[in-house]
Amino acid sequence: MAEKKQESGFTVTDRRLFTADGELRQDAAEEVETPKSAVSTATKTAEKMPKPTEAATPSERDVPVPPTAAEQEAQAAAYRQSSKELDSQVEMGGRSAKEFEMTFERFLASLYMTAMLQLGLMREQGAQPQIDIIGARQTIDTLSLLGEKTKGNLTPAEENFLQNSLYELRMAYVEVTNALARPPKPGPATGTSGR
Repeated sequence: MAEKKQESGFTVTDRRLFTADGELRQDAAEEVETPKSAVSTATKTAEKMPKPTEAATPSERDVPVPPTAAEQEAQAAAYRQSSKELDSQVEMGGRSAKEFEMTFERFLASLYMTAMLQLGLMREQGAQPQIDIIGARQTIDTLSLLGEKTKGNLTPAEENFLQNSLYELRMAYVEVTNALARPPKPGPATGTSGR
């Protein structure tokens, strides 16, 4: 019988940089090629980056150049178009797209719910409560920071919602941290001592 030779559409190439003895392979450096598109993209990105100066701090050197106004507008237009398409699909399903519109109150509510989950006071149905006390503190501090930074710019309803949320979350945080700090209550004696 004649053997059928199967051809596959790929080639196996050893791209390991070191031999089994741990030494650098001589042909390894020759095999590694950088695609030209990656080089041109990296070059263009590097050209946009500000040149570090002696007076620049490390954080200033690490900040990338923001997109141009034209790039931002093109991206915003693409985002709006994509959102319109999603909204039309939602409305074809019998719901109003306004139900899913993000408002400041909905944003605050999402942070409130996140903090309640982190405090272990809310949980997914059928799941055990999970406490993330550090995460809860950060979420509460985020709400507090939003309150400071938006002072004088909120509607009365938004201000009321924010203040009530902060009050409830801070009280819950104190209760949970106090409960975690308390030693467990001794249960009824189950031993057979006292004979």
